Amino acid sequence: MERLLRLSRASIGKKLLMALSGLVLLVFLAGHLAGNLKVVQGAESLNAYAAWLKGHPLLWVFRFGMLAALAVHIALGVSLARDNRAARPHRYAHPDTIQMSFSERHILLSGLLVAAFVVYHLLHLTVGAIDPAGAASLLSATGEPDVYARVVLGFRNPWVSASYLVGLCALALHLQHALRSALQTLGLSHETHQAVIEGVARLVPGLIALGFAAIPLLVLAGMVPAP
Repeated sequence: MERLLRLSRASIGKKLLMALSGLVLLVFLAGHLAGNLKVVQGAESLNAYAAWLKGHPLLWVFRFGMLAALAVHIALGVSLARDNRAARPHRYAHPDTIQMSFSERHILLSGLLVAAFVVYHLLHLTVGAIDPAGAASLLSATGEPDVYARVVLGFRNPWVSASYLVGLCALALHLQHALRSALQTLGLSHETHQAVIEGVARLVPGLIALGFAAIPLLVLAGMVPAP
């Protein structure tokens, strides 16, 4: 435990823990997307999946694990940003000469936007506090909360859907640099296959963001049946 604490205080240790927590969250996003896309299969499929999750004995263990990974990731991101600023108290005389991508320059901002988006997402579809269509009170045929109705009726509100699309843009931007940095930190980045790493860092975040964005877009287009 003491060795882990010392590692977490060192710069390389912070980067390693941030990379690992980020990859854990990325795997969760992929699984979460697969579950959410069941909405296109209809109410029975999505509600059955939601009921299975709710009844799983390890649900709260998983939730606390994901929240812990998210908290560690955010805390280390802020800490590393402070370390970088302390190591470079003065701005470069010619910042336009520094070769940094847009996602890298705004990694902290995109991360904070994603964190705010996660809170909004939980309030909307998990807690039901943001419920413009009144779907939070609807029940499925089994007497469980009608998750399908909450999703479809919620995304029929253009403002709700627009807020999700903005949040997903921030997510894609954050994941692009985060995945690239994680692979580099874990020693998987090398000049001989840098093009592959760059392609993965662009493709994976893009597919995840597009997958999530497809849900509100399909609802708005009327391609998902009304509950």
